[in-house]
Amino acid sequence: MFFHKKEPIHVVEVKEANPRFAQLLLEQFGGATGELSAALQYWVQSFHVENAGIRDMLQDIAVEEFGHLEMVGKMIEAHTKNVDQTEAFKSTLFAVRGVGPHFLDSQGNAWSANYLNEGGDVVRDLRANIAAEAGARQTYEQLIKLATDEGTKETLVHLLTREISHTKMFMEALNSLGKLDDPFFGNVQPDETVDIYYNLSSNGSKDERGPWNSEPNFRYIADPMTQR
Repeated sequence: MFFHKKEPIHVVEVKEANPRFAQLLLEQFGGATGELSAALQYWVQSFHVENAGIRDMLQDIAVEEFGHLEMVGKMIEAHTKNVDQTEAFKSTLFAVRGVGPHFLDSQGNAWSANYLNEGGDVVRDLRANIAAEAGARQTYEQLIKLATDEGTKETLVHLLTREISHTKMFMEALNSLGKLDDPFFGNVQPDETVDIYYNLSSNGSKDERGPWNSEPNFRYIADPMTQR
């Protein structure tokens, strides 16, 4: 059961409306890295998890993401309200769709459930969530660079901060399972090539080496056709 409180989870205050910026904000409302995608992804994942603590964490974060969706929606509303006669408004998606948020990204593409990344394994889900938070954080960082309204920027910084918090939570959950640094999960055992690095980008120059292709982590194969 859900209860809605009319006060947003964080203060949303927009002093200078900018409908063109509101169109960019749609990326975090109806876009692939947006808050709706995150909220639904984590909520659905929670039903796949047997670990009660991790299930509770996923549900808590999912509900927080719904709160973030509300914040983004309020910002979009504030940036488009009472500006519908301006040339800036007429040059945006809102001229046709109307003021306020819509299930579109910044380019006008409709939100899709194809954005969601969830499966039946808690380890792969948590890793997918870390990637999702990284994508959202990057989008917020770009929005902050483009924002001119200080109230908007403050809200965006808060949203970016919470992406970092959620990443840390997902990493700690993985660590509690002993899977933070362990690439193996599932029930199928890998074959003998699991620790082989194939050099498939050689052009005659010196090959770069690092812990990703060197002993003791990997056996380096310079010519995979002959296994040398």
